[in-house]
Amino acid sequence: METDLNDPTDLITLSQLKQVAGQAPQPYRIHAQIDARLEKSTSNGSPFFEVKLVDAGDSLVWRVFDNNPLFHEVGNLKPGHFVELAAQWLDAGKYGIEPRQPQLRLLNDAEKATLLAGDPSQVIRQKQDYADLEAMTLGIHDPRLRGICSLFLERHGERFKRTAAARENHHARRGGLVEHVAQMMRSATALASVYPHLNRDLLIAGVLFHDCGKLWENAYPEHGFSMPYHMHGEMLGHITLGLELVNKLWRELLERPEASEWTLLEPANDQVRLHLLHLIASHHGELQYGSPVLPKTPEAVLLHYVDNLDAKLEMLRRGYESSREIAPGVFERFRPWPVNIVSPLAAFSQLPVSN
Repeated sequence: METDLNDPTDLITLSQLKQVAGQAPQPYRIHAQIDARLEKSTSNGSPFFEVKLVDAGDSLVWRVFDNNPLFHEVGNLKPGHFVELAAQWLDAGKYGIEPRQPQLRLLNDAEKATLLAGDPSQVIRQKQDYADLEAMTLGIHDPRLRGICSLFLERHGERFKRTAAARENHHARRGGLVEHVAQMMRSATALASVYPHLNRDLLIAGVLFHDCGKLWENAYPEHGFSMPYHMHGEMLGHITLGLELVNKLWRELLERPEASEWTLLEPANDQVRLHLLHLIASHHGELQYGSPVLPKTPEAVLLHYVDNLDAKLEMLRRGYESSREIAPGVFERFRPWPVNIVSPLAAFSQLPVSN
């Protein structure tokens, strides 16, 4: 059931809060986890706290100044705490969304469990996305590529489901990588039907694995929305980790009994592995963006552009959802988008012919 945003008793998500905060101040409750609480000072030396609140789908920065009645209470909060914040909410401009007359309390165990389960509509969408990518990988004809995809999902599927596609910018939420990969697979398979010379099996496997290293860079813990930093991700980065993971899974795959029948397959086993590794290594498209090599095959070029396209369209979607409308149909630019965005043109609708 959808939340009625006109009911002041409603508990709403952070994403929903961003949709309504630009209107007149309204009373709402939010449930969130404390991701960070930083102690800072204003230009005149007065202390304040910068609190990052997170839930399953979004985040919000709350600045608590020393004249706030909750200042000392907020000082006792720690990252990982689950809280309810009830307030009159408004968009304060310079400081973003701001709670007025706030009330704060810790959540009980039942409320924590409900929050961790995520927004029901998002949970349904991510389950469907995961089912779709499972079906698309099972439809791969090459037994080696199908086998390594199945092995990856079998070993790392649960971690995959709680990994974000990024820390910021696009699909930066628990399960966001599943959403990103599933949509990329749909796009890649659609384009493969337009360009039939492309290796569809390789494309699907490449999409699945292109960001697989993020499972050790952007994974959330089982019971929280606060994304930790991982030593492997910091030291190596997701492209290097992805190459290492695919090589490890490939070696394990070739030890299975069915692999004895693959020695005569064309293309040869090692060529298939090498092309899959190339898709991972080149998917950022530019050396300056972290790819150790530029795309050198049709599949690598398509993968790079499908990745970029899905990331940008997701950023636009979030921009329309959360950016401030500064003129009719014009929305304030958001990081990292370089310009203000404009409402898209509505689809043509044929008017009924009047008698």
